[in-house]
Amino acid sequence: MTDPQTAPLAGYTVGVTAARRADELGALMERKGATVVHGPAIRIIPLADDSELLAATTRLVEDPVPVDVAVATTGIGFRGWVEAAEGWGLGDRLIAALGRSRVLARGPKAKGAVRAAGLTEDWSPESEASAELLAHLLEGGVAGKRIAVQIHGEPLREFIDALRAAGADVVEVPVYRWTGPADPGPLERLIEAVLGGQVDALTFTSAPAAASVLETADRLGRFDQLVTTLTDRVLVVGVGHITAAPLTRLGIPVVCPERARIGALVRELAVALPARAQRFTVCASEVELRGQAVVVDGDLRPVPPAPMALLRALAADPGRVLSRPALVGVLRRHSGREVGVDEHAVETAVGRLRAALGAPGLVQTVVKRGYRLAVPVP
Repeated sequence: MTDPQTAPLAGYTVGVTAARRADELGALMERKGATVVHGPAIRIIPLADDSELLAATTRLVEDPVPVDVAVATTGIGFRGWVEAAEGWGLGDRLIAALGRSRVLARGPKAKGAVRAAGLTEDWSPESEASAELLAHLLEGGVAGKRIAVQIHGEPLREFIDALRAAGADVVEVPVYRWTGPADPGPLERLIEAVLGGQVDALTFTSAPAAASVLETADRLGRFDQLVTTLTDRVLVVGVGHITAAPLTRLGIPVVCPERARIGALVRELAVALPARAQRFTVCASEVELRGQAVVVDGDLRPVPPAPMALLRALAADPGRVLSRPALVGVLRRHSGREVGVDEHAVETAVGRLRAALGAPGLVQTVVKRGYRLAVPVP
């Protein structure tokens, strides 16, 4: 028997869109009881094959104009840049060029990567925020200065544009660029599962992944439906506010931890998702509706999708009778089919629901009227 108290995500299905560290993220969720569905939304272009990164690096080491300021935005990105440069035979020249500049690091991981390369950062914002880093640069004046900005994934458009508007010559260094997945099948199936009510939360660890999910839904003709589903029903969790930006711009609420870390994302998920559970008393039994399961008196009981759709309809107003025709409509909306779903299908689904709950009396038949949950009616 699963103890839901020790597994806060038991009974929930969580979608993972990450490409990098997806296994680690999924394992953390599974330890908390979640069922994980993986649909990678992006693919990282190998550094050694990235012609844009090579061109930017070559420009920095060969151009006689010196770099005044170098900005390291992420630890993995800065390390990857240095390693790629070493592979191209440009490592020593890159370190020498950066060593003659002021190096700014956005956060502790970027700071660690800078020091690992034998360099020393001049300044790092306590908030780890790009906005504070930008304000520091603009306050010191950037007109006429050459600034190299290491970019990791999502282009820092506002950051770059603000520097250029202030008169800086900005060299963008695109490290770990992302494109769509090589095989879009898993992502398409994840989106369909989200729309079909089979996923309770969707997680994002990068803004490009969020943008890719939206683009894929648009290509499938499901954009509006996905936005509505993510807004109204599915919990969306992002590792940080930058990651969440493509979604929040559409009005989709996104829960983010205070610190942009994978572990913090899972901890936030393990609090926010159970908080959405519906709880009530039926026939003296304590019932909790989780995503794809029900907890009855502390016992976690998985419920198949169609019976769960009926249970949610009955639980929307516990004790109220729902007619068979009304429940036919519930099953049709759930299945997406207008034909082949009739009152016999309702009776079958109710039978499966009672079996799954392990207590047939929780769902009552009201003769000639329909079904209800067996809760006291005032």
